[in-house]
Amino acid sequence: MGIFASKSRPEFDPATDLPNLTGRVMIVTGGNSGIGYTAALHLARRGAKVYIGARNEQRAKAAIERMRAEGLQPGNGEVLWFQLDLSDLRKAKESAEEFLKREDRLDVLVNNAGIMRVPYKIDRTYGLQQNMLVNHVSHFVFTKALLPLLSRTAKEPESDVRIVVLSSDLIRILKEQEVSFRDINDLNKDFRDRWRPDMYRYSLSKLANVLYAKDLQRKLKAEGIPITVMAVDPGSVMTEGVERDPSMLTPIFGPLLKIVLRRLFLTPSEGAYASVFAAASPLVSADRVKYEGAWLVPPGKLGTPPTPHAESTELAAELWKTTETILRSFDL
Repeated sequence: MGIFASKSRPEFDPATDLPNLTGRVMIVTGGNSGIGYTAALHLARRGAKVYIGARNEQRAKAAIERMRAEGLQPGNGEVLWFQLDLSDLRKAKESAEEFLKREDRLDVLVNNAGIMRVPYKIDRTYGLQQNMLVNHVSHFVFTKALLPLLSRTAKEPESDVRIVVLSSDLIRILKEQEVSFRDINDLNKDFRDRWRPDMYRYSLSKLANVLYAKDLQRKLKAEGIPITVMAVDPGSVMTEGVERDPSMLTPIFGPLLKIVLRRLFLTPSEGAYASVFAAASPLVSADRVKYEGAWLVPPGKLGTPPTPHAESTELAAELWKTTETILRSFDL
């Protein structure tokens, strides 16, 4: 998500600006909290059948009960939990394969889940640092396993299949950085020479998200598969993740910062607007070419990524090749 963008009144309202979504099947990864939670709620209120992918069953089911308390009524769509652990590549693939057994169509995939500022740690199994493992590579695996179903749905009459990938305006801090994705070492860059290296690592994974979205769109278009792929900057949102940020937990300064940011940042409900627009707005299907591989900013406007790295076809190809090489080494 973005940082320190001023809060403004949204110009898009899911309650009035979305069509009836009855009969459409959707997945929102990380749908049990934050932006993912409110995106799932907005979509289900319009009739969609929404699966929230989450690791913890108890938390996911508590989130679904909370949705019902917040206005998900009989006659709306339904929200269902399925287990998704993005900290493990094999489990991410297995989750997709389990979903394929449950449904015979998939209209929308929202790759929303992610981790932000975490200590630098290389996963023992896959050799990847946490941000890149969860935010990029696991979603790559998950999406790849679901693509046959997405593609099959896209070929049905009156279909409108979309893949939404959450990125962040924070990729702007990489604008003056030399970036490459030649091998796993580039994906694991620690940025130890930077102030707040955890922010840079997070931003690198978010740059990977937008490059992946654009390259996936190019590949699908080349194959004649009518799926629209978009990368979304949700804006600056006061999510649970932000509330738990280390800067918020410091004495005196932390509580003061929370007060300020709550006034400036979007609520989680507003922060989901760009994701929901990308997932279901009729404006996308009305002018699909304009939105293919697009970068969307709140509440659903076309924008330009804040670093030229995000527009580089060379970087995108490099990232794709390296990601596939890593996955082949694990037979994934």
